[in-house]
Order: sequence, then structure tokens, then C-alpha cells
Amino acid sequence: MSAGMMHRKRKWSEMSVAQKSFTVVLAVVQLTMAAAAWRDLARRDATQVKGPKWRWAMVIGANFFGPIAYFRRGRLAMPAS
Repeated sequence: MSAGMMHRKRKWSEMSVAQKSFTVVLAVVQLTMAAAAWRDLARRDATQVKGPKWRWAMVIGANFFGPIAYFRRGRLAMPAS
């Protein structure tokens, strides 16, 4: 890999205000989605979840796409009351 292609992590102090703002917004979105997914998982009966609940709890916390995967693929339809 050439020296021009290597990227190092930027320090917070080296980031522009726009970059810092974007990072904070992404972090808030990630944490909000994860909290909503964990709350739904905790309140949902195990029979309404595809697979073990502990596994979905891990997936939700793994990355940005974990909560999306849970909401799209991890839940069964709630029965009509």
C-alpha cells in the first residue's frame, strides 16, 4: 500500500465542526435505534422473536445495522388483540 493511500484515524481535535456534528448525529441515531430495539426485545415474548433473544440483543449492539436487522428480520407479527 502506498503512503498516499494509507489513512490514519483523525483525532477529534482535527475534525471540522461539520464533521463533529455529523459524527454526533450518527451516534445519537445509532443509540436511539438500539435503545428502541432493546426495549422492544425486552417487552416482546420469546415466542414472538425469531431465534434466541440473547442473540438479538448482541446483534442490536453490534453495529449500526443491528437494530435495523432486528426490526426487519428478528420479530414475528404480533397477534391481533
